[in-house]
Amino acid sequence: MQQQYRSFAQQVPQRSPHAPNQRRGGIGPMMSSGPHPSVPLTQAQLAQQQQAQAHASELAKRRSRKPTDKNMPDGVEDSIVDTEGVQRYKDLKDVERRLDATMTRKRLDIVDSASRTAKAGRPFHSLRYKTLRVWISNTVEDQIWQSNGLNVDTFDFAPSMEASYRVKIEGCLLDDEDENDGQAAETGTPSKAEQDGVGPSPTKATTHTLHKHRFSHFFKALTVDFDRSRFRNGAEQTVEWKKPDPTSRNQPNANLPAAADFDELTFKRNGDENSNITINLHRQESPETYQLSPELADVVDMTEATQQEAVMGLWEYIKLLGLQEDEEKRNFRCDELLKKVVKRGDVGYIPMLNEYVTQHLRPLAPIRLPYTIRIDQEFHKDPQPTIYDIQVPVEDSFRDSLLPLINNPQYAAMLKDVTALDDQLARVIQAIAVSKAKHSFFTSLSEDPANFVKNWLSSQKRDLEVIMGEASRGGGEHASGDEWRRGGKDSVWTTQNARESVNVLLSKQR
Repeated sequence: MQQQYRSFAQQVPQRSPHAPNQRRGGIGPMMSSGPHPSVPLTQAQLAQQQQAQAHASELAKRRSRKPTDKNMPDGVEDSIVDTEGVQRYKDLKDVERRLDATMTRKRLDIVDSASRTAKAGRPFHSLRYKTLRVWISNTVEDQIWQSNGLNVDTFDFAPSMEASYRVKIEGCLLDDEDENDGQAAETGTPSKAEQDGVGPSPTKATTHTLHKHRFSHFFKALTVDFDRSRFRNGAEQTVEWKKPDPTSRNQPNANLPAAADFDELTFKRNGDENSNITINLHRQESPETYQLSPELADVVDMTEATQQEAVMGLWEYIKLLGLQEDEEKRNFRCDELLKKVVKRGDVGYIPMLNEYVTQHLRPLAPIRLPYTIRIDQEFHKDPQPTIYDIQVPVEDSFRDSLLPLINNPQYAAMLKDVTALDDQLARVIQAIAVSKAKHSFFTSLSEDPANFVKNWLSSQKRDLEVIMGEASRGGGEHASGDEWRRGGKDSVWTTQNARESVNVLLSKQR
């Protein structure tokens, strides 16, 4: 029998009344829509605010009156004793202008390089490629040809020790003078030094090596693959080393344990026959470089790149071909190449560029170094190591000299000193211009006083008429009106316009 439940009356939720077209906000503090009353300021605060405004106004007036022209006035060389000084000053100004332009351009190049590497996900390091030389050799122990014979007094005619070999992998970074034209190890080809049977020994090369980075610095893992067909019991032998993650250990790369910071790796295995091995070196890069798919490589024109570099290359391709839509800037049209990358129709979305690129990234293949382990007696009479040269990125030696140009604490102080010298030079040039104007004024007055005063009065009258809006075209050149002859405190000569005109004439550069 089905259980019956007692029914309850449904309660209608109470809602506050609202106007039909009134918009209700979401959950939040209830605040009035009008302006909120501000706290009145005290007398001290008002006085401090007025003082700050007056100070800012005074600074603005000083900046407006501060001279900025540093060009020598024309005709100064005719009024001074040392006429060659003006030409020397102009030559210095020209050299300063070229020097400032060169320094600014070089500094902008460094800053632009830093910004480009930051956009690509790389820190500001000027990288260059140097040669990492790798020596691979092996020694043998308890081989048959090394034994002194069997013990005839025993019933066991087998040797007491099992034959074994020891493989040593050693690498170091060469200096510029020690680098040879070796071939890259990715092709699996020994270097020219190995082919010729010459080349510096590991011990000698280590003395000329940059000790800043050791062999293990450039790789995050190392594995050795053995030829399985040579194993008697079919068992698989492997050698594997992985660099510990510094983030998991809460320690930087410089404080890695000794097992993760080495120049030489040695392993021992049992065997009495020659065998082939392949040494796989997995590169350590930050940020990680990936192998791009053929579809993405056709678009960005790169086969290896970081994820950020691939995204920037894809964006540059869209901008170069003008595929971005005009109405919706977040969308772009796909051509035949982009359709293979996007794989989602004819339209792509710019915010999803990272997602488009991620599906086309593949881990880089390791560097493979083949080596043959030699057990025979003939080889060990004069053993020669197999040498490989690998190109690895290292920090440029000029990095330490370039960084101070950007992060120099004295740069701001130097700019202040240069600005102070420029202000002082501008004041000197202004004083020279005023002196030149006075010299020209008094020289013209002494040569022909009557015509000079007549022309000057005519010019002032014309300027006054222009200012007052009473100038007639072609009139007022000779100051023949009665107002120009009347003197006294109410005459034209006592007005503010007349005083300003005289000041303009004295400061005018001629």
